[in-house]
Amino acid sequence: MLRILFLFVILLVGNQANTQTEARLLRFPTVSKEAIVFSYAGDLYSVARSGGTARKLTTDVGNELFARFSPDGKMLAFTGQYDGNTEVYKMPAAGGVPVRLTYSATLGRDDLGDRMGPNNIVMTWKNDNSGVVYRSRKTSFNDFKGQLYFAGVNGGMSTEMPFSVGGFCSYSPDNTKLAMNQIFREFRTWKYYKGGMADDIYIYDFATGQMENITNNDAQDIFPMWYGNKIYFCSDRDRTMNIFVYDIPSKQISKVTNYTEYDVKFPSLGADAIVYENGGFIYVLDPKTGNSTKVTISIADDGAIGRNELVDASTFIEGGDYDLGPDGNRLTVTARGDLWTIPAKDGITRNLSKTPGVHERSVAWSPDGKYLAYISDATGEDEIYIRTQDGVEAPVQLTVNGDTYKYYVTWSPDSKKLVWSDKKLRLQYVDITSKQVTLVDQAKTWEHGGANWSPDSKWIAYTRSDDDFRGKVFLYSLDSKKSTLVTDNWYEASGGVFSPDGKYLFFVSDRDFSPTYSRTEWNHSYADMSKVYFVTLAKSTTSPLAPKNDEVLVKVDTSAAVSTTPASAKEKNAKKKEAEASGKDMPTPAAKTAMTVIDLEGIQDRVVALPVSAGNYFGITAVEDAVYYLASSTKSPRAVLKVYNLKDKKETEIGEFNSYVISANLKKMMLSKDGAFAIIDLPKDKANMDKKVDMSNMKLTVDRKKEWVQIYNESWRQMRDFFYDPGMHGVDWAAMKKKYEVLLPYVNHRQDLTYIIGELIGELSVGHAYVGGGDVPKTERIPLGLLGAKVSRDASGYFRIDKILKGENWSSSTRSPLTEVGVNVNTGDYIIEVNGVSTQSVNDVYELLVNTAGKTVELTVNSKADKAGSRKVLVVPTGDEADLYYLDWVRKNVEYVNTKTNGQVGYIHIPDMGSGGLNEFVKYYYPQLQKKALIIDDRGNGGGNVSPHIAERLNRKPVFIDMPRNVTLPNTDPESAYGPKVLLMDQYSASDGDIFPYRFRSLGLGKIVGRRSWGGVVGIRGSLPFVDGGILNRPEFANYDIEGKTWPIEGYGVDPDIEVYNNPADEYKGKDDQLDKALEVILEELKNRKELPAPPPYPKRN
Repeated sequence: MLRILFLFVILLVGNQANTQTEARLLRFPTVSKEAIVFSYAGDLYSVARSGGTARKLTTDVGNELFARFSPDGKMLAFTGQYDGNTEVYKMPAAGGVPVRLTYSATLGRDDLGDRMGPNNIVMTWKNDNSGVVYRSRKTSFNDFKGQLYFAGVNGGMSTEMPFSVGGFCSYSPDNTKLAMNQIFREFRTWKYYKGGMADDIYIYDFATGQMENITNNDAQDIFPMWYGNKIYFCSDRDRTMNIFVYDIPSKQISKVTNYTEYDVKFPSLGADAIVYENGGFIYVLDPKTGNSTKVTISIADDGAIGRNELVDASTFIEGGDYDLGPDGNRLTVTARGDLWTIPAKDGITRNLSKTPGVHERSVAWSPDGKYLAYISDATGEDEIYIRTQDGVEAPVQLTVNGDTYKYYVTWSPDSKKLVWSDKKLRLQYVDITSKQVTLVDQAKTWEHGGANWSPDSKWIAYTRSDDDFRGKVFLYSLDSKKSTLVTDNWYEASGGVFSPDGKYLFFVSDRDFSPTYSRTEWNHSYADMSKVYFVTLAKSTTSPLAPKNDEVLVKVDTSAAVSTTPASAKEKNAKKKEAEASGKDMPTPAAKTAMTVIDLEGIQDRVVALPVSAGNYFGITAVEDAVYYLASSTKSPRAVLKVYNLKDKKETEIGEFNSYVISANLKKMMLSKDGAFAIIDLPKDKANMDKKVDMSNMKLTVDRKKEWVQIYNESWRQMRDFFYDPGMHGVDWAAMKKKYEVLLPYVNHRQDLTYIIGELIGELSVGHAYVGGGDVPKTERIPLGLLGAKVSRDASGYFRIDKILKGENWSSSTRSPLTEVGVNVNTGDYIIEVNGVSTQSVNDVYELLVNTAGKTVELTVNSKADKAGSRKVLVVPTGDEADLYYLDWVRKNVEYVNTKTNGQVGYIHIPDMGSGGLNEFVKYYYPQLQKKALIIDDRGNGGGNVSPHIAERLNRKPVFIDMPRNVTLPNTDPESAYGPKVLLMDQYSASDGDIFPYRFRSLGLGKIVGRRSWGGVVGIRGSLPFVDGGILNRPEFANYDIEGKTWPIEGYGVDPDIEVYNNPADEYKGKDDQLDKALEVILEELKNRKELPAPPPYPKRN
């Protein structure tokens, strides 16, 4: 009986152990008849199809993902980062040495955590085991768009698939057709999406070139998997992503799985099964029965990536989150979530908090040196704490019931109070003794822009965006509990910093009007508008810049005078001399702070400007008889620290630094630049950072598991506090937190955490909800050299130049290496050698161009496939050809439109709504103003913020016609595009590229041709700090229509007036049905265009 009981206990414990070690967050699976391979914590693992303990196949620092078994089950193709780039590799199915199959451009956006996803993702094998299809963005100017390529099983030059764009795909059993997606958005953190980029499943026939849409649904239909006469795919047409099947003979669609909690993720097809992820677990679907089986998998390895690790916290100091001790002897920072103090010269670096899983930030040192104040989420919400600067005593929590995100805290000079602002647009202060919180101000239009105390701690100066949305400086009296406007309603202002004697309040204001006139049109802009100003707080206070009048000093006869020094003073002097002789310090008398006298009446009329050049000023600090500030301008965009001496009336440059802090005793200054710090005596002229603060002892053992939980919770809170809709789009946000936090114990890689947070924020179903970054293991990037040409392998073994892209070689972004002056290389030439190595010795010529971007390379070329008679040329490969391909495409469109319209119609493409897109608009708009009509192309526009400027120019209406003497061509005034306009857009017109067609239609500028746009317009700003440097963008700024009826565009897009679908197969052949339709429309509208009238008779004056 005892033996049976003992055996039962062993079995029970064993089963519990198996349950505890069951793995989760297993991603990107693939299946063969014998095994399943999946990605976990950045590596590939293999497990028996029935489950069990998985075996690690790869150990590289980078990510290995999207493994695919070959149809015969013998090989694995996968996407990996072994050699710096993200490339396609193969290895034996049971594991082995990876072999690189591709060599492609080194992209800047190429990360598993990026919303565009990694580059060069393996899609599928061809059913004859001859090679794999992968998706690459190596030539695309738009990160949304990627093209499909075929890589042979033995490597060599990849070949383009015959479509302009493509996503996940699957061959028919006989390889004559391809089921495919045209769009790739599987890494978007945007669930339940039904905008213009919602994809369908298409069948492409290689023989006929025809492409058929087989799903045609407004939801997401993705991941086609061709099995027999059926095509399986994922769809969220019933909200949760599930597997559906399309029966080819009947053309009927039926649902296969029925999950309601977690989406089906990244399914793939094997020889006789489909494998997929759901809720972090792996399932196998039998297509014959339609049944899914969960595969129980455990991981038995060291989990090295997720283990606690000693890190250098100094590389994680949060931007601007530091302060200087009142005597300048120590620096305090928050780094990796902890509170630190570091000696200026000698001593111990202290980690005062050592609180894994807690984010402490916004540190400020009390002027009396006793306390550090900071914000912490130890309770699960932002609260304000203080603790003694030596860290001996436990921290004291000052605030309770935190309900939103808090911003920087600032001490009062008497070290008794702290002021801060928050996301609920409140400005408050707390008494550190009573812990009583007082509301200073409640804004309506934006968050407060910082606050500062008067020397007597009786007043608070702060910046508030007022009802006119313009920043203004206010003064708040702690006695009367009332605020008064210091600056007026006409000029933007910010800052508000008291002088140490309480006589002046310094601030920055935009009061200098000096327009810069445009070279492209008769227009202007205002850039350098601000200066440093101050007000005299008391009416009786004179300006330190007031005129002075020197007078002669009259001497007084003191020959008969006796000593007037009191006996007590004599005694003090004697004691002082005695103390100096003995080497002892005299006690420092207690400083007396004068009452700050403020006469509020007429204060706006007592504004004085410092006599400095107009520019951009910020970071003001006033000391005795001087003011420090950071300044930049359009001529000098880098911030420069300067000081203005009020006595000498002279401005002096201190140097280029990122930021600075002056100690409370006004004797020391901390300088910061490029992540380094220095503490120096308060400078009056040029300073440097030769003696930097030693940050090398800021070592910290990171508890990654606790840290990841904290980051998850803070991400959830930030979305709660900042999301534009307080109702969270109707989502039960607390329930969503619980739904995904069950996955946190299984996180073993920062990318896993990013994935979970992405799933969480994706539930809000909104564009621009982004997550990424953080402390992720990274491989060294090795840039590939590119020639600005299309190259193919010749039968001789050499490589033929099939096409050379024309560039604009005066610009680094559009430099085409083979077209530069002195490089005599032509289309049709052969590359015989690279740096003396024969190209016949490699499968891919780019093997010889690894790590050559921007470096001089010697090419041996010839007009024939022979080394005899060859010549040597020196070229400097580029690192990116995308802009060259873009330039080539735009030039072809310009020429096409010009030819089709006999030069009557102009063409402008706008690739984005940032400075680059604005540059493209300006580049092509003004030279074509004399055209009779314009086609504006918004297709593939990645967004930005300049659509108002472009729409305003297109909307200009002529008031006059200019006609100078002897000029025969009239010109409109204002200069404008006189004539009809047509706008092109497509599903890749995104963000401000969405908003632009909405403006175009609202202004009645013309017809819109193409496809419905992306539909993501809720705006974002920069990320708030996270302990490991991660980022989270919170959609905060939404627009509703002018009638106040709807929130347009978001989640849907903008409809065209005329819908035209561009077949990617036709596009690849050079056909552009959308552009052709725009031409048809514009030519028809040109028939009704009224020509500008001829000049009337000149007036007679006699």
